[in-house]
Amino acid sequence: MQQYFNYSLDWLTQRNAQHTAKEIWQQPQIWREVLELIQQKQPELQQFLQPILADANSDIILTGAGSSAFGGVALAPWLREHTHRNFFAYGTTEIVADPLQYLRPNKKTLIISFARSGNSPESVATVQLADQLVADCYHLFITCNPNSALTQYAAKANNSKRIFELIMPEGTNDLSFAMTSSISSMMLATLLIFGNFDNQTTIDAVNKIADIAEQKLINWQNITKQLAAKSHQRVIYVGSSCFTGLAQESALKILELTAGKIASRFDSILGLRHGPKFMVDKQSLVICLCSNDAYIHKYDNDLFNELVHDHIATDVLALCGKNNNTANVLSINSDLADCWLLFPYLIFAQMLAFEKSLSCGLTPDNPCPTGEVNRVVKGVTIYPFNRV
Repeated sequence: MQQYFNYSLDWLTQRNAQHTAKEIWQQPQIWREVLELIQQKQPELQQFLQPILADANSDIILTGAGSSAFGGVALAPWLREHTHRNFFAYGTTEIVADPLQYLRPNKKTLIISFARSGNSPESVATVQLADQLVADCYHLFITCNPNSALTQYAAKANNSKRIFELIMPEGTNDLSFAMTSSISSMMLATLLIFGNFDNQTTIDAVNKIADIAEQKLINWQNITKQLAAKSHQRVIYVGSSCFTGLAQESALKILELTAGKIASRFDSILGLRHGPKFMVDKQSLVICLCSNDAYIHKYDNDLFNELVHDHIATDVLALCGKNNNTANVLSINSDLADCWLLFPYLIFAQMLAFEKSLSCGLTPDNPCPTGEVNRVVKGVTIYPFNRV
């Protein structure tokens, strides 16, 4: 009998949870398919990117809304450091509201649009605004829906050499409310395209994170279920560098899948002490996303120990890359670079949010059946931008 996380498909279907479970579970295989896709598309991608990357001063903007924005926030710091290029991450929700704060009209710009459906009003509006305001603008659409509004925009474009559309493998256009395999596949594709890895390093790393995730989908079942059974009213994720963006996405998953019944927050490792630490109380779960970088990890370790010794939070947990036998630390047992650790850490956050949703008596595939919050955002009016 088919099952996910030791739940039968029938049991999950009765609780409107089957899509979320499947879409979390399928990710290791999806990542291997993303690797194959990028390898196949590499010649076309190189040709498209050549005029952009030839200019070392080009702006490269990762954008999207919700999870699609936070995936960019996670990747941009690492890509900026390791490629020495001008990677930035701004939400489409920020750009649409005031585009000239984020778009530089006289700077060659590549807009990388992350989109699950590709139909969010802000996604299309951002592309239109960039073409309106930026003299030398290119677009890379990384989407999960081959029939999206962004696809239609690309088809109608006057200069196809300035738009490249990359559709993620089948199954990534998540049917569930929350983005899971969609966001991880788009993040991975971006890392593979721009990460400056040699071919064998890429193959080895993707296979490694896929193997790790397959193990952790099983090994983390008990702990995520045990944590979900506790009466946490707040879940707080903290991390530095690329893990700050991942903390933001992880906090969103809890908020989404529990329909706001559990409050969530994210912050950087050093930022938590500057006021937000008041969020930590007797009903809190705090999760530290730890770096494999020796320098950064010193700060991770200090905050983790401080939170444990405070004896305030109900639970304090750390996710670590390298082997660590400390209590309340879940180790990946790998020296992978932080850019790769993003993916197994994301699996944990998704699993925990899924279990918390079930523990709240909700339906993970649609935690808001009354429709106030929707899978594809509704109710947004896009206004013409006429400021010079």
